[in-house]
Amino acid sequence: MELLRFATAGSVDDGKSTLIGRLLYDSKSIFEDQLEAVERSSVQRGEEQTNLALLTDGLRAEREQGITIDVAYRYFATPVRKFIIADTPGHLQYTRNMVTGASTADLALVLVDARNGVVEQSRRHAFLAVLLGIPHIVLCVNKMDLVDWDQQVFDDIVEEFQLFVTGLGVPDVTAVPLSALNGDNVVDRSEHSPWYTGPVLLEYLEGVEVDPVHASTGARFPVQYVLRPRSDEWHDFRGYAGTVAGGVLHPGDDVVVLPSGLRTTVASIDTADGPLEAAAGRAVAVRLHDDIDVSRGDMIAAAADAPGASREIEATICWFSERSTLTPRSKYLVKHTTRTVKGLVDAIEYRLDVNTLEVDNEADSLGLNEIGRVRLRTSQPIFVDPYSSNRATGSFVLIDEATNDTVAAGLVLDPAVAGPPFASAPPPVDRTR
Repeated sequence: MELLRFATAGSVDDGKSTLIGRLLYDSKSIFEDQLEAVERSSVQRGEEQTNLALLTDGLRAEREQGITIDVAYRYFATPVRKFIIADTPGHLQYTRNMVTGASTADLALVLVDARNGVVEQSRRHAFLAVLLGIPHIVLCVNKMDLVDWDQQVFDDIVEEFQLFVTGLGVPDVTAVPLSALNGDNVVDRSEHSPWYTGPVLLEYLEGVEVDPVHASTGARFPVQYVLRPRSDEWHDFRGYAGTVAGGVLHPGDDVVVLPSGLRTTVASIDTADGPLEAAAGRAVAVRLHDDIDVSRGDMIAAAADAPGASREIEATICWFSERSTLTPRSKYLVKHTTRTVKGLVDAIEYRLDVNTLEVDNEADSLGLNEIGRVRLRTSQPIFVDPYSSNRATGSFVLIDEATNDTVAAGLVLDPAVAGPPFASAPPPVDRTR
């Protein structure tokens, strides 16, 4: 079955964890012991009904505060499709966790509390979803039962959200009115919203088309490990293990090994299921026809469509560190696919306000959860594609050598694009009454 990865997004208390719990419960994807444990916890907390949010909020601090802090991954399947869910936190403080959880998603569920409408964190997470290249966004207008299923409230929220994302170039936005607590329009259609004729949430998730992963680039295979079995049976075996990061590899393909630039052909592709071709996302071992010096950090790529080898990179950076800020002339390790090199921040070109989409061209630093465009120089070339073409070879992380902390995530930009590809956002709607 086809796999769909999706992430939740939105502000604190908009019901992200409850929605995921409801999806799991109503789709019969919870084991009896899991449900019994959640029911016991709900009783101990003095709650009148089972708190399905506890299925994803597993940390003690999360349960005590009633918030999501870390990213929780859950898996379930229907007869139509398999799913991997990333339940991400809504707090501004944990924006970096949201970026991490959404970085591999094909779809984002942006939740909005019907009583509060589109708030700053709703806009921030919608922007981050677009920045991360997520092609599908579902606007889940939650807690509709608390506004008496008023269609006008729903329509106003959808209009405001659509106005915000218009300048972001979002290809697909679908809006669903629902109540995660009661299960309305999550798996089963609600009798409380006869005016809504669109799909319920699970129906949409089962039917949405998932684009082929990294289809816009040729084959990309970062080498993770060299396989040389120490046995008489396999004494001639030399394979290169890793995960295909773009395109499709076939036996007989003409490939180039980077950084050496030497060309050869693929002799075979070995997996646990035997020899076969390998699409993006598949972990395999590749054997080559020629004896070439290949090691961890090298990349095997389609000879006719190889990535660029660059020591100067334009990138969008999301800063993660609480203990430091990013400033020009700072030095970090740049980890890109399986290759790690030393890097220097050449310049900060601008800082971006993710609420208004306005840029500050005078910015000289990036702090916790701030986003900006940065120019980097690396000590050795890395083999990159623009993030818009390939999310695996177009992304990297920065590591502080002194602490070994991952301090930032970066998305490689097309250097021909000088400014942010977004129009200014409209001002938030004044909802005071």
